[in-house]
Amino acid sequence: MQNRALTKRGLSIGQLAERTGLSVSAIRHYESEGLVMSSRTPGGQRRFERSDIRRLSFVMIAQELGFSLAEIGVHLAQLPAGTAPDITAWNRMARGFRHDIDARIAGLELLRDRLDSCIGCGCLSLKKCALYNPRDRAKRFGTGPRYLRGDPVSVD
Repeated sequence: MQNRALTKRGLSIGQLAERTGLSVSAIRHYESEGLVMSSRTPGGQRRFERSDIRRLSFVMIAQELGFSLAEIGVHLAQLPAGTAPDITAWNRMARGFRHDIDARIAGLELLRDRLDSCIGCGCLSLKKCALYNPRDRAKRFGTGPRYLRGDPVSVD
């Protein structure tokens, strides 16, 4: 009987913290960022849906992988607000997030491979070196570590 009453009135912020392992202040912060939404009781207490456990778990994992709250929010905004998303909604959101993960993996692999070759070569071949940038020639491609990002290395 108690579980039914809890389901009807939602989870308190303390219960949500206990279920997710997050601090109450972290949940408040995520709420202020629009990643979860609460309703209020007549006494002004926050109440969350059980589906917010899943949302906050996704936030935690995505943050651990280096995604910003803004990036995470873009994906969570695709889910219906105030209700548990169905499998179709989760799959749609997951496809977009998968694209971002794949792009991040590709970038990490490129960095790993270029750093390995640079460290291994001992800079014996400046024509191939992704760090060597005589007379700042890489600036024509834009800002940042252009050669490490995959722009062609050319030494005249």
